[in-house]
Amino acid sequence: MKRFLDCAASDFENMSKEELLKAIASSEGRVLVCETIGALQPMLGDVTNAEFAAAMGADIILLNMFDVDDPVIHGLPQTEASDVIRKIKKLTGRPVGINLEPLEQGKDSSVETNEMWRLTKGRAATLDNAKKAVEMGIDFIVLTGNPGIGVTNAAITDTLKLYKEHLGEQAALIAGKMHASGILSESGEKILTEADVRAFSEAGADIILMPAPGTVPGIKMEYVRSLVVCAHELGKMTMTAIGTSQEGADTDTIKEIALMCKMTGMDLHHLGDAGYGGMALPENILEYGKVIRGIRHTYHRMAVSIRR
Repeated sequence: MKRFLDCAASDFENMSKEELLKAIASSEGRVLVCETIGALQPMLGDVTNAEFAAAMGADIILLNMFDVDDPVIHGLPQTEASDVIRKIKKLTGRPVGINLEPLEQGKDSSVETNEMWRLTKGRAATLDNAKKAVEMGIDFIVLTGNPGIGVTNAAITDTLKLYKEHLGEQAALIAGKMHASGILSESGEKILTEADVRAFSEAGADIILMPAPGTVPGIKMEYVRSLVVCAHELGKMTMTAIGTSQEGADTDTIKEIALMCKMTGMDLHHLGDAGYGGMALPENILEYGKVIRGIRHTYHRMAVSIRR
């Protein structure tokens, strides 16, 4: 099995879920996940944000606000709705996943959010939507919450159980929260606890998502390190996430966060979609990649042809 660092597009095409997870693990904390929003106008006009992020060194593409009933990705050549994910994978040569958002009955967001983030039927973490996503060719599903949606850790746990039972080995499952998602009782240090890590693990998560140090009040490197140790002891990988618009901060800030994340023992590193809107600042994708894997592996990822 090749390390993810050494894989090209043809390697990713035929990877099973187990092979993908092993390739990530063998890269020892040097895999960069970049989130993009296809429903917004792309930064380069006629080039998708997914392609732009890949060109700057993203290893994996995560599509946020992707509606399986209305799969819009601006900048994409004319493509049948059912083939949108496969087209993005072909154009980027990268594994691709989507966010789905689970809700707990009787639990509402404590904060208002704008119309842009309003949860649509095709973005909800239902079993039907997950099956549609798998049919469209996704490699993984992230169970998390956008700002003000009202996603709880209990809802994530229940959805994991459902997906694990019905999806089996069809897609990797990533679970956790980057911020409170409007649930103030799960803010700060309560966004993710060791109890949540254990609950997600037992429910079927392959990778546990948690805020990057310095991105949420009270989330220090030492705290994240304790969660990583807990997850690793349970045989699960981990991913830090920058979901607080700091993916649009200056490069010095990004480099400091990246190094802290590396010191926690993280397996994957996530950059959110809020640079100017739709993806992280391209210079931050480049600089983050250089911090966690150096220029050789960063430029290799940027340079290797999708035809290989």
